[in-house]
Amino acid sequence: MSDPEPCRIKQEETEELIDVVGMEESEELSEDEEKHHVRSEDTHSKDKDVFVTEGGTAKSFTCTECGNRFNRKYALELHMRIHSGEKPHKCSHCDKRFNQLGHLKTHERTHTGEKPYTCAQCGKSFTQSSSCNQHMLIHTGEKPHQCDQCSRTFSRLSELKEHLRVHSNEKPYACSECGKSFTRQSSLNEHQKIHTGVREHVCIECGKAFIKSADLKRHQMIHTAEKPYTCALCGMSFKQSSHLNKHMLNHVVENPYKCSHCDKRFSQLRLMKTHEREHLTNEKPHSCSECEKSFTLLSILHEHRKIHTGVRKFVCVKCEKTFITARDLKRHQMIHTGEKPFTCTQCGIGFKQSSHLSKHMLIHTGEKPHKCDQCDKAFSRASQLKDHLRYHTQEKPYSCPVCGKSFARLQVLNAHQKIHAGVRAHACFECEKTFVRATDLKQHQMIHTGERPFVCSHCNKTFRHSGHLVAHERIHTGEKPYSCAQCGKSFRVSSSRNEHMMLHTGEKPHKCDQCGKTFLRPAELRKHLTVHEKEEPYSCSLL
Repeated sequence: MSDPEPCRIKQEETEELIDVVGMEESEELSEDEEKHHVRSEDTHSKDKDVFVTEGGTAKSFTCTECGNRFNRKYALELHMRIHSGEKPHKCSHCDKRFNQLGHLKTHERTHTGEKPYTCAQCGKSFTQSSSCNQHMLIHTGEKPHQCDQCSRTFSRLSELKEHLRVHSNEKPYACSECGKSFTRQSSLNEHQKIHTGVREHVCIECGKAFIKSADLKRHQMIHTAEKPYTCALCGMSFKQSSHLNKHMLNHVVENPYKCSHCDKRFSQLRLMKTHEREHLTNEKPHSCSECEKSFTLLSILHEHRKIHTGVRKFVCVKCEKTFITARDLKRHQMIHTGEKPFTCTQCGIGFKQSSHLSKHMLIHTGEKPHKCDQCDKAFSRASQLKDHLRYHTQEKPYSCPVCGKSFARLQVLNAHQKIHAGVRAHACFECEKTFVRATDLKQHQMIHTGERPFVCSHCNKTFRHSGHLVAHERIHTGEKPYSCAQCGKSFRVSSSRNEHMMLHTGEKPHKCDQCGKTFLRPAELRKHLTVHEKEEPYSCSLL
């Protein structure tokens, strides 16, 4: 297969693109030229930057401002206009000026619409030959510019230069209004429109205006209902390629991005980088002026501020419930539609949120990355570890306003408060007994079904509750993870440790409502209550 035909010029006859006026190259420079920061150097021909004459002598022209070297005097003189700011060539259409005639002619084509350079492969036309040559690399697949840090290749040198800033974290383009920095000039230009308020891209359907054309294009998909990006695995469609990329991670068992400081993994590179920032500096630079809460990302702060303003502009058309963010509304609407777009590839269970699927996957992998540094117990979720640590510290930050009882977890407090409210919304269909929590009902129903799904691996004894199995297995292993902070005595279950702690504090929480006597354990109170009963509960069968 032969190489594709190079770019051709449309016109049969074309004028010179760059004004290389026939300036004779002199052997020596005048005193006036030397004053103009120009010097000539005689060097050996082995210097590749030097122009070699027919006679074998070499000559180069060096700019004393920046050190750049040229093999023609005229090339240097053109270059000197960069330092002097001289722009002698003026556009006849818009008053814009240029330091080279070739640049002016290229610019004027934006007014005339002339595109003299045509791709021989696909017929696309360009204003510059360099743009056409760059375009040709698409057809050849050639990517000659390689990154020396990660081996990634690019078709353009400018793309490589931009990519290298990812490794160096260089952001040379700073906004003069807010100081925010960018890796690309084009990104800065787009950002500055936020400050100027210019919203030049208008939707013809609804009149809404946007700063960027990409934002308008994305918005127009609302009117057309177009979702051009389709998942090849499950057929789900998306309006944006970034949404498809995020979705594809749900088909991957393991989150691909791992924190270099801990074992935590993430589905998105952006989330991992935000997390790593907490390791490096623990910095949360964006603070809320209302409550002084701090955040690592400005976007999260903006979402948080809506809590204080009370703005809930996103309304569910089914039940008229309102939400602060569009994301919350979308998540809520799945209740009405029953949609569970995130499916486990192992067992087929569906989830409304990708984060719920990620947590669920840990069941199949058995991974428990969050380890307690006090008892070596491991957990699949960071929130579980955080709750567990309160057993060691005895911290109970959540207090009931009715009875003053404290709890280590908020959800336990919420369930407890239903006792005071009398809310027992979960009823058993077998015996009509009601329960405060759905989990209590589920456990109760096992009495009717006889189900005991949790089996001891040591003696095959079965249990209704996983917690009972865990406590039982400690009989076999001898593990006693709950220690008394006062005397060091250890226990298999936390409730036994908590009861023991009352011996040190003198606390007797179980009070008789007949005589006011208090007891350490509920069993002791029940036994005591028989004293107040008229009939004696234990009678001799021989009398």
